[in-house]
Amino acid sequence: MERSFGTSERDVVGFGDDVSAINLNNNRLAVLKTDMLVGSTDVPMGMSMRQAARKTVVANVSDFAAKGVSPYAGLVALGLPAKLSERDVRQIANGLSGGAKEYGFPLLGGDTGESKDLVIAISLFGLIDRRRIILRSGAKIGDIVTVTGDFGSASAGLRAVLDRKIRPNKLPRGLARALYHPKAELDIGISLATTGAITASIDSSDGLACSLHELSEMSDVGIRVTDVPVSRAARDFAARYGYDALDLALYGGEEYRLIVTVKRRLLRAAQSAAHGRLKPIGVVTKRTEGIRLSRDGKDTKVEMKGWEHFRS
Repeated sequence: MERSFGTSERDVVGFGDDVSAINLNNNRLAVLKTDMLVGSTDVPMGMSMRQAARKTVVANVSDFAAKGVSPYAGLVALGLPAKLSERDVRQIANGLSGGAKEYGFPLLGGDTGESKDLVIAISLFGLIDRRRIILRSGAKIGDIVTVTGDFGSASAGLRAVLDRKIRPNKLPRGLARALYHPKAELDIGISLATTGAITASIDSSDGLACSLHELSEMSDVGIRVTDVPVSRAARDFAARYGYDALDLALYGGEEYRLIVTVKRRLLRAAQSAAHGRLKPIGVVTKRTEGIRLSRDGKDTKVEMKGWEHFRS
């Protein structure tokens, strides 16, 4: 894909990171992002049209959060199946406008057409000082690997409804919130970008394990994980229905956490900027070590797999 499109001398951030960016002037970058939701693969059972539209906003904003960029404006393109009702369309409009208002930017317009499957695509635009943007490629050996919250709730919620363990309207609150009403950690991302403590950052929507691998590849480093913060909701679900809680946390996705590597000497400053939400989970190592999980005296390889799309 990258070779097909080529690159420009003005490109500062191209394929392979959470966003793209082009040099403007006076060390300013124009930051661009587009992401889409497809009904048959991205809308789980029990999710309303309003929630699906808002989720598309969250997915885009979360990538801006990982770079420390505030969205300035957005565009939306809709592919709407003929079978949708007027109420469905109104819900989509409300989800889009509500999501944009939640994260403080206007949707300026876009395009609408008929399609066989529901498609909601959002494009965001933002500005940032070139010296403040946080890429995936800056992690250094010895940096502390941190995350902004627990993992596993969205994955557990999805498993619950796909495997028909729990009806969507009966999901425990923690699972329902994670699956149907995720949040992008925009304020934390912007705050972290001002500290000078962060060397690399990535949004975790593809899953903790997959995102660690992507960060490792871009920074040409390895990562040794010593702690995986599994949510209580995921632990409870796993224990009751016979799932592996660690797998739910590592290989799920759509949690919209931030995974950031921090200069060891500035860890406290970063934790303060993140209002205590930053949890150390490991350390950056040599590339040859790969992604390893060290727990209870055992050292195991973390596989490169993450969020799996599904058919509703």
